[in-house]
Amino acid sequence: MTASPADPPGNIQTLLAIMARLRDPQTGCPWDVQQTFASIAPYTIEEAYEVADAIDRGDLEALREELGDLLLQVVFHARMAEEAGAFTFQDVVAAIVDKLVRRHPHVFGSAQPGSAQAQQAQWEAHKQAERQQRGDTDRSALAGIARGLPEWQRALKLQQRAARVGFDWPGPAPVLEKLQEELEEVRAEFAAVAANPDDPAAQARLEDEIGDLLFVVLNLARHARVDAGTALRRANAKFERRFRMMEQLAEADGGLAGQSLAAQDRYWAQAKAAEKEDTQ
Repeated sequence: MTASPADPPGNIQTLLAIMARLRDPQTGCPWDVQQTFASIAPYTIEEAYEVADAIDRGDLEALREELGDLLLQVVFHARMAEEAGAFTFQDVVAAIVDKLVRRHPHVFGSAQPGSAQAQQAQWEAHKQAERQQRGDTDRSALAGIARGLPEWQRALKLQQRAARVGFDWPGPAPVLEKLQEELEEVRAEFAAVAANPDDPAAQARLEDEIGDLLFVVLNLARHARVDAGTALRRANAKFERRFRMMEQLAEADGGLAGQSLAAQDRYWAQAKAAEKEDTQ
């Protein structure tokens, strides 16, 4: 029996039926009908970040909603693939079920369970074996790292893979030294650009050095066992909180715009002090 939008809302078949209706070329939603894998991909990434944000805020009600939005993205892609004759939503489910069972022989088979670290290594070994079975001839320790990841995430994965074969700093101290070295190189390239602002080669060198600096900062976060994404989200939230408070403090003086940087810094100091008082 074919599901329809009138079926119980908690039934996955109901969601699949709604998506099929939305994509119907004759009676569906014009916006949904014109979408492609490429046009939907940015929304998929955005919804994943919305999930992470709800988790970071500890908002379980929002998490329920955001997980639904993320599930919709999976259903949307699967529906477009089904229309193209490539695969169905059921094929997607079957593939992940098969993968989970295959990669957990210590749970679903006779293999003996080990530590979490050992299981992570075994997971990577399974992934490498699967790539080889697909005919992938790339034997590098860096093989299989998706190029579609945000670059900061890809940088961390590159570092983690290199560390598994021993190419890593022994601790945070040399990373901090490298950070200082890269910072000085950035200073030098800023000076070069200032001396010749129309030189594209100087600008390119500055870009390279800033990239190196960011790469080392991510390495430092990895050595500190700090999730870089979470740390940056918290920094963003802190900046937004304090800036909004600055705006409130400056309202009586006509707002922030047009005031000197020194005056704006005083509002920042007040906002920072008020925030510290609230946490004490």
